[in-house]
Amino acid sequence: MKVISITNQKGGVGKTTSAINIAYFLSKMGKRVLLLDFDPQGNATSGLGVDKNELNLTMADVVAGEAALKDVILETEYKGLSLAPATPVLANTEVELANVQGRFTRLKTALETVREDYDYVILDSPPSLSLLTVNGFIASDFLVLPVQAEFYAMEGLGQLLESMKLVKKGMNPGLELLGVLPTMVDSRTTLSGQVHEEIKKFFPGKVFKTPIPRNIRLAEAPSHGVPVGVYDRFSKGSWAYKAVAKEIVARIEGENNG
Repeated sequence: MKVISITNQKGGVGKTTSAINIAYFLSKMGKRVLLLDFDPQGNATSGLGVDKNELNLTMADVVAGEAALKDVILETEYKGLSLAPATPVLANTEVELANVQGRFTRLKTALETVREDYDYVILDSPPSLSLLTVNGFIASDFLVLPVQAEFYAMEGLGQLLESMKLVKKGMNPGLELLGVLPTMVDSRTTLSGQVHEEIKKFFPGKVFKTPIPRNIRLAEAPSHGVPVGVYDRFSKGSWAYKAVAKEIVARIEGENNG
């Protein structure tokens, strides 16, 4: 089982959209996938059509030690794709955890219990460098960093990479940056192209071959509670995320086989 955190402390960069669609396309490739919503906004949960008001158990209960991860996981209508849902209660749990022993390894411990059940866990992290984010880093094998192709794209990334280094040095030596994913790329604008080139210079060899285009279908799909591959499988956004999912598998499994 490989755990991948989709992370960026900046909001609005397509983090949740990336988590949902990468998870969906990995399951379409025949992988057993758990999409784990670890963002108190719970957008990955509603983005798969789950009504947060009807949930009895969520990731907040897992982190608080009041429920097993297996009891929280829901099967989706998509073969091979499961969901561990979250609601805003997760934010309160994070505050309560602040002084609790083992607070940084709650997620890692929970994931150990489902290690045989999944090939991939895709973790939708909060848009902040919080206790939840650090839990995600410690529990993960890889990070995928969505970066919006806009003027302030690189702002704050240094801090995020510093946090990754600290976790790698202290609690998770195996943590690696799997790749940087340019999002909301508009090929018609000069700025978008310039930022894309800047991202490649900043992260040599780490940028995914297929950037995610600015695409209305990607924006519309969550309001229908479905991945873009279900909403419009022929859209540019759908093609792009399918290609990224393939590249993720090639980077991880190619690495393992090599």
